[in-house]
Amino acid sequence: MDLSKATVMVQRHNKTLYRDGNRTIKLMNAEYNASDVLNEALNQSIVQETGFKVPELFEVTKIDGRWAIILEHIEGKTLAEMIKESPPDKERLFERFVDIHCGMHTYKAERLRHLTDKMHNKISNSGLERSIRYELHTRLESLPKHTKLCHGDFVLDNVIITPSDEVYVLDWSHATQGNASADAARTYLRFELMGEHDSAEKFMSLFCEKSGTERQYVQKWLAIVAASQLVKSRPEEHDFLTRWASVVEY
Repeated sequence: MDLSKATVMVQRHNKTLYRDGNRTIKLMNAEYNASDVLNEALNQSIVQETGFKVPELFEVTKIDGRWAIILEHIEGKTLAEMIKESPPDKERLFERFVDIHCGMHTYKAERLRHLTDKMHNKISNSGLERSIRYELHTRLESLPKHTKLCHGDFVLDNVIITPSDEVYVLDWSHATQGNASADAARTYLRFELMGEHDSAEKFMSLFCEKSGTERQYVQKWLAIVAASQLVKSRPEEHDFLTRWASVVEY
């Protein structure tokens, strides 16, 4: 496949996204394992089959020796772009962001890996002290094991609104079935990692209000989710996540 005429949309540390007509080509860096790429494509196809709005999966292939996932290109703007372009609309768009998240949790995708199993594995490989890992495993085992569709990285950049006001959610590499509050805890921590404390608090308040969830219940997941993120964290995130993972009670 020739990418010389394709347009670079986004370039990240581990992948580059191109647009080629009606296709988005997600080209992975050389260090990507085949299993990770194929798992992401499988997640995408499973979520697609639920009827939830996601880009259609076209193909998994190799381009110049690197893995690539080829998806339907969705024309539109992300919620992050819309907020940046129109700050006065932030409140309204942020509320819509939470509505989309809560709506997603009404879907089930029973072929996805269960979040609890994934978290146990991540905690075991987090590098945290043994006593902290034990406390986190114990807490995780005590929390309800739901089967809701969870994104695993639900941020403003992963929600796109089309010109006809349709909503699509992108990037399902971390998708699981499990407890919605764990998914919300991950989004909260992502805002904190970006230094956006006010947005983190706003998200937490709106999520708890709209989902009818007690804040303390979501907070029970924060240390667990932080520990799970340590496995593939960037160096600049390590200390932050370690501090959150080490706080067992809130």
